[in-house]
Amino acid sequence: MEIESKELVLKAIQEKKPNLLKEIFETIPTIDIAEAMNEINDVTQLLYVFRVVSSEYTGDLFAELSNEQQEKIITAFSDKDLIKLLENSFADDVVDTLEEMPANVVSRVLKVAPTDLRKDINQLLNYQENSAGSVMTTEFLEMRDNVTVKDALKQIRSKGRDAETIYTIFVKDIKRNMVGTVDLDELIFAQDEQTLGDIMNRDFVTCNVYDDQEDVANKFKRYDLHAMGVLNNDNKLVGIITIDDVVDVMQQEAEEDIAALSHVAPLEDSYLQTSVWSMAKKCIPWIIVLLVLGTFTTMVLDRIEKAHVFDIVPVLIAFVPTLMDTGGNSGGQTIAMMIRGLSTNEFKPKDYWKIIRKEAVSALIIATIVGLFSFVWFTVEQYTGIVQIEIEGQVANIWNGHCWTWGFARHALLVSSAVSLTLLIGSFLAKLVAVSLPLGVAALNKDPAVVAQPLLTTIIDVVSLLVYLAIATLAFSWL
Repeated sequence: MEIESKELVLKAIQEKKPNLLKEIFETIPTIDIAEAMNEINDVTQLLYVFRVVSSEYTGDLFAELSNEQQEKIITAFSDKDLIKLLENSFADDVVDTLEEMPANVVSRVLKVAPTDLRKDINQLLNYQENSAGSVMTTEFLEMRDNVTVKDALKQIRSKGRDAETIYTIFVKDIKRNMVGTVDLDELIFAQDEQTLGDIMNRDFVTCNVYDDQEDVANKFKRYDLHAMGVLNNDNKLVGIITIDDVVDVMQQEAEEDIAALSHVAPLEDSYLQTSVWSMAKKCIPWIIVLLVLGTFTTMVLDRIEKAHVFDIVPVLIAFVPTLMDTGGNSGGQTIAMMIRGLSTNEFKPKDYWKIIRKEAVSALIIATIVGLFSFVWFTVEQYTGIVQIEIEGQVANIWNGHCWTWGFARHALLVSSAVSLTLLIGSFLAKLVAVSLPLGVAALNKDPAVVAQPLLTTIIDVVSLLVYLAIATLAFSWL
């Protein structure tokens, strides 16, 4: 169906069928039309759409286009066409566009923008990126608390089309302080002579313009909101954030977290619109950082290689990858839960001791079970020949019968004990480190997803190898 819609849009544009194009905008979602138009290279065809289609659609359409197409249109538009486009766009959508544009394009838009819109754009551009102020909109319904329900409905009919949402009215007092909110359904069922102050919700939720956008998104989830007022430091209402803004924020934050956990800088554009060199630049720094961090593991492995006990029992080297992987996997499970809990405000760094006690018990149970299973499994590996052990110059396993001796049994049990005990201790420590790192990083007001995972891998690898070296030395130094 999406393919058919795209072909229909492109056909209507290429063949210049205005009636079909108008019908398309009434029946096909704007985002689908924009995706089709992103494939058009001829700027005259793009301009044709904006000149034929009703102005009630152009603002939303422009906001959904790619940055490349938006820049083409702004550059090609006359001042008159650009003013018309801006008049049908919300300030926050215009700001989102301008943030990705060259300086000369931004200057031209600000030059032709109506005075009120230019003021709003400049205000939004001045807020720190990823703050509530940077994602809010200044087009909203704001009324005094002494306005009657009848007059409020009249204002909605006259001003509602220019507002981001009509489902929440923000109520202020004579000093412009926000004192409540009124939902549209409450307004409809109220008596005409009642005032907004009589029916408004007084237990409303707000945020500050400098609050982090992720904290705002968590408030929307916690209080099941579809719009929230944004206050400045004087507690005056300066804008609102709506649920569609929050959906964009949640997607952006999720993409950043996934990129951070994968040690890749997040892409600014979509995958297909990002150049090969840009993608390489996102990956190279983290690969180099992880390469440097791997030096610590290399140092420990170098000491292990030179250790006397590993010369005597070389089979111990075969278990090193398993030890490193299992420790990392144990910590990785915990660190994912910690990062998720921090991002959703389920707990804070101040809850460290409560969390560490809980995770310590959980880690002990998991590590004990893993340790016992690994002891049995590693013994099976040695007896079946998966891991080959030589006794007096001969490979011993159940298939050739050389394993049924006390010497082989003692050797196999000591190897299994050393490896499984290291796994037990390593898994336990990995979970404790996986709790401490994200909470510690978050306490420093840094993103735990970016820092914690590479540090966890390095620490657990080094600790596991040091523990293994110590245990193996104690177990086999007498040989």
